[in-house]
Amino acid sequence: MRVTNLAGATRLLRSLKAPAAWLLGLWLLVGVFAGQPAQAQDTVSTADIQFTPVEEAAPPAKAADTAATAVAPATASPAATAASPAAAAEASQPAQAAPAPVKSSLWVTFLAGLLGGFAAVLMPCIFPLLPMTVSFFTKRSGTRARGIRNALVYGASIIVIYVAVGLLITVLFGADALNNLATNGIFNFFFFLLLVVFGASFLGAFEIMLPTAWANKMDEKADRGGLAGIFFMAATLALVSFSCTGPIIGTLLVQAATMGQLLGPAVGMFGFALALSLPFTLFSLFPGWMASLPKSGGWLNSVKVTLGFLELALALKFLSNVDLAYHWQWFDREVFLVLWVIIFGMMGLYLLGKLRFSHDSDLPFITLPRLFLSIIVLSFTLYLVPGLWGAPLRAVSAFLPPQDTQDFDLYTPTLLAPAGTGSAAPAASTAPHKYADLFHAPLGLPAFFDYDEGMAYAKQVGKPVLIDFTGHACVNCRKMEANVWPDKQVLPLLRDKYVLIQLYVDDKTELPAAEQTVSKLSGKTLKTIGNKYSDLQASRFNTNSQPYYVLLGREGQVLVPPQGADYEVADFVNYLNSGLKAY
Repeated sequence: MRVTNLAGATRLLRSLKAPAAWLLGLWLLVGVFAGQPAQAQDTVSTADIQFTPVEEAAPPAKAADTAATAVAPATASPAATAASPAAAAEASQPAQAAPAPVKSSLWVTFLAGLLGGFAAVLMPCIFPLLPMTVSFFTKRSGTRARGIRNALVYGASIIVIYVAVGLLITVLFGADALNNLATNGIFNFFFFLLLVVFGASFLGAFEIMLPTAWANKMDEKADRGGLAGIFFMAATLALVSFSCTGPIIGTLLVQAATMGQLLGPAVGMFGFALALSLPFTLFSLFPGWMASLPKSGGWLNSVKVTLGFLELALALKFLSNVDLAYHWQWFDREVFLVLWVIIFGMMGLYLLGKLRFSHDSDLPFITLPRLFLSIIVLSFTLYLVPGLWGAPLRAVSAFLPPQDTQDFDLYTPTLLAPAGTGSAAPAASTAPHKYADLFHAPLGLPAFFDYDEGMAYAKQVGKPVLIDFTGHACVNCRKMEANVWPDKQVLPLLRDKYVLIQLYVDDKTELPAAEQTVSKLSGKTLKTIGNKYSDLQASRFNTNSQPYYVLLGREGQVLVPPQGADYEVADFVNYLNSGLKAY
């Protein structure tokens, strides 16, 4: 078969099954797998990889998670009922809100897309296209200037195509729908299943592909030549490489949607397209760089399988969100950790060549970079094991279910035992707390989960109040509770100096009919606990991000400006002390 242009060349590669990669770092994956001896390229399947943001893998410091709750309306604000006339007047005005983490979230989404795009370049259905693209733009453009122009148009076309997909998602769903995805149980469960499907595809169960007719149609248009032909070549690349890029794009869009930002899908797709287009453009501009590229071979399949394991591990976070929001209580912290230990342990064995799939090439020896990566993965696996007995595992605490879901916990009782005694800290009051059967405060702290009840107790005992607007799906909340709250300076303040009120803005427990009211803010009926407190946060404090910490006096007045997540212990201690001083 004669290849007449780049679009035609892509047809030769449609049979290549493709993986996706990015979470372990592009440079590390290249170093590990490209060092293997060149082998015949495997037929591999495709699947997606979830980016942990980062938000999920590395949440941004000093930023709050964007709440994915619908901003429920405010009924008569609970603050007003407990406040004096002066305090009530103040409560009617929005308190100074912490800056919304829009820019930070969008940067995280952009970086996720960027990593996903670079990973897509390593896929079997894209990587072999690089030399073909260089050949087309350097040898068939006639002149050097025309070749540069065509390469730039090709790269720009890739960006336009993928950004258009992101904008289409935004237009179809809108801001409100995207904002609700993060805490919607049905969507979270669907995302879990979707990422498991992507992971299975990475591991070789099947291949995800678009209809062949679509690619053929774009291919015909690409044959026209000119700038329009170059654009359709880029469109053909997007279609025929979908088995490689589809899972990455799918996970990226899921991640962007659940961060609740209107421009998230478009920003994520821009990062993805930019990274995907850069190699094609740069190698066309500087053909001599091609000599430094590793040869295609079985290492591409190894990238795919490794990312398949990561996909399965990261998918569990979505299932955990559903379990927590609906109080199923069957996906506890130790269950989550057991699955992670097994998944990462098998990944380590795969990297050592002890576990092979039918589509893997023979591995005659282990390269040194691959050995180092297996050491890292197996070390991480052993790091997780003490978590089965309650170790906090602060490096990954943002992704794990809360510590209070641990059935066998040797850590929390020891942490909370006062010096010289073997007993834990006293409870906030002898009377049972409302919703105590649904929620459990981290670190065994005495906390209230109903605003009115907590404010009444604070007035009774004469202490200031720390309101923690939190959520089951809030990764930054978990990080604060695991990394900052246990500190020896912070914990005594939370336990002894404040009345802690934790308000879950994404809980799906239905309120009794007598407590369901219509929001003055949105006009919607507040049907769940999450609706009620999401509305309180939005209506009084002009924000819907979590975690969000508010220090109040006994009458409901704001003592100091509220703030979001702050992982510097000294800063958080200063914030708590400033509230005590103002009180």
